[in-house]
Amino acid sequence: MKEAFYLENHPHVALNDLLKMTGIAETGGRAKLMVADELISVNGALELRKTAKILAGSVVTGTIDGQDFEITVLEGFPA
Repeated sequence: MKEAFYLENHPHVALNDLLKMTGIAETGGRAKLMVADELISVNGALELRKTAKILAGSVVTGTIDGQDFEITVLEGFPA
């Protein structure tokens, strides 16, 4: 699954918030567990910081319940 996430004039988004807002994690607690369980990478590197600042141009990837996902973080608003 590939999707885009727009920052909507914010400078960054916390990793756990991104996972929750995109529906990858059902809750904030689940998002934190996913990071702690080493299931999430940012720009190809394993990310262990739950509140890592994800900037425009970042690509967040992982595999959850056997499904790969990729979130590309973009500046601005969706067209």
